[in-house]
Amino acid sequence: MQIRSALISVYSKDGLEPIIRRLHELGVQLYSTGGTQSYIQKLGIPVTSVESLTGYPSILDGRVKTLHPAVFGGLLARREAAHLAQLEEYKIPELDCVIVDLYPFEETVATSNDPAEIIEKIDIGGVSLIRAAAKNWKDVVVVGSKEEYKMFLDLLHEQAGEFSALERRELARRAFKVTSNYDIAIFNWFNEGTADISFKHSIHRSDILRYGENPHQNGVFFGDFEKIFDKLGGKAISYNNLVDIDAAVLLMREFQVGKPCFAILKHTNACGVARRHTLLEAWQAALACDPTSAFGGIFITNSTVDLQTAEDINKLFYEVLIAPDFEPSALELLRKKEQRILLKIKSFEVPKRSFRSLLNGVVEQDTDLKTETEADLRTVTERKLTAKEVGELIFAVKCVKHLKSNAIALVKERQLIGMGCGQPSRVDALRQAIAKAKSFGFDLKGAVMASDAFFPFPDCVEIAHEAGITAVIQPGGSMRDQESIDACNKFGMAMAMTGIRHFRH
Repeated sequence: MQIRSALISVYSKDGLEPIIRRLHELGVQLYSTGGTQSYIQKLGIPVTSVESLTGYPSILDGRVKTLHPAVFGGLLARREAAHLAQLEEYKIPELDCVIVDLYPFEETVATSNDPAEIIEKIDIGGVSLIRAAAKNWKDVVVVGSKEEYKMFLDLLHEQAGEFSALERRELARRAFKVTSNYDIAIFNWFNEGTADISFKHSIHRSDILRYGENPHQNGVFFGDFEKIFDKLGGKAISYNNLVDIDAAVLLMREFQVGKPCFAILKHTNACGVARRHTLLEAWQAALACDPTSAFGGIFITNSTVDLQTAEDINKLFYEVLIAPDFEPSALELLRKKEQRILLKIKSFEVPKRSFRSLLNGVVEQDTDLKTETEADLRTVTERKLTAKEVGELIFAVKCVKHLKSNAIALVKERQLIGMGCGQPSRVDALRQAIAKAKSFGFDLKGAVMASDAFFPFPDCVEIAHEAGITAVIQPGGSMRDQESIDACNKFGMAMAMTGIRHFRH
């Protein structure tokens, strides 16, 4: 499409002059408002005021200038017979291009504490112009900020005002990014220090957390909690509860199918995981992994909680209990502890993308949804894995995936008997795991070990052998992998590599 007319309304005039002169050279009809109109006139270039289109002057101290059908009709009309006929009927000119630079809201917030001054820097007409032009990108070119001036000017010179559909769409994409970031900045200013006031009246109560990471911090959850859970009892949920619940769901997702499984988490780390023939046995085995850390923990299972299991669970203080369902008698019993949160989980499905706030922004990534199967195991040692060891190693790698790095998981008979997590070295993590296992009376002879990342040296294999561990699973990928393999061969241990790392920071 060829630009024949352009509406220019900008706050900052930096870099605008060469664009205006090039548009004039190309014979483009210019429309403008207020200060921008005066700026163009001083350059000696003809410009038509928006007031002459709308029939209205700028009113309300400049708050309303462009908000009129005579302007937005020319922007939003599709270049097709029916829309063009309406433009002709109402004498509205087509507007092929919009150039806007919004009021400097963020800069004003950074330099002023005057709410009235800040409010006046919330651009209304400019944002509306950008959105209208971007919506109609198939027929309109939009320049949403001075950051796009160079790109726009280069195209004006290279293509004499002709813009392809690809170029129009890219400018529209950038424009929506501008308005999105602008709205976020405004929201953040309004939201500062008001979460405990405004949000309690504007969103569902379940979205208000009991408090943030610490009691002196306010917290709000933006999401649909009820889509995942039915809250059957207990106090309001805090920030830490929510973080632990998220970790628990991610962990139990690995074990949702099959025999009863029970897991206990503390500060997002699994301190007890076990699978057994009955839920009661799974609960008791998970508790035995680390009964000390289980106090005040987050409990989760893949099975319906029966009365017998509920009676045993009820002996211990916990924060949250999550299950697909509860037998009526079990629920009646558990509800007697009024402060303990009971959640009926509707689905173990989790989002494919995850987000985390970092510095002054947010990082987005694919959620780690990879679950190893027997097909992912590549035996690299002289001794091959037994069928039992394969099952044990898969169980172990599912556990280690949900421990903070550096992480080691020790498993025996489908029970997490030792874990080390969040350590500065893998040796530290292994020694922590062995010490925990021994402190709770577990015999490590015949146990297996999983590591969330590769072994840079053979020391972990040597320590594991001394403890009685017979098989290892790790991703591999170290330049010195062979040293760990040689150590396994020396001790008659088996090792499988997966090629899949599970760092968790």
